[in-house]
Amino acid sequence: MRQQEDHMATIYTYWISTMLLCLLYLTSAYIYATKGTWTRQALADLGYPAYLVPVMIAVKILGVAAILSRFKVAASDLAYAGIFYHLLLSGLAHLGVRKPRSALPAVVGLTLLTASFLTQNAARETPSPYVPAMTFQPGQASKL
Repeated sequence: MRQQEDHMATIYTYWISTMLLCLLYLTSAYIYATKGTWTRQALADLGYPAYLVPVMIAVKILGVAAILSRFKVAASDLAYAGIFYHLLLSGLAHLGVRKPRSALPAVVGLTLLTASFLTQNAARETPSPYVPAMTFQPGQASKL
């Protein structure tokens, strides 16, 4: 019974962390799209060119789509990797210009990303080969 409760807790952890991560990324894409001048200035303050804004909007939306749809496990894992590097570099860029408070969304995102990635095999039918094994059997996803 305890193992089943742990398994359900892991599934809830996956879906909550994944939804919050996706919300963070979609909100960011929305802000990039609707507050273009502010976004371009914020990127310039970090030393990045303004032409990255449309690319980042597309990449953020596609990353969320790849994780949620999971049409291919490899694409989902690649999206996790891309989001990891984006959040890591974003946080470091803010620290590099001495704005540690601005790095907080990246830290929150990295926490959500880690929880989502490590618990995905409990909640999804097709397991990722890159997730460390848990105490329950991978691939025994429950339908919620």
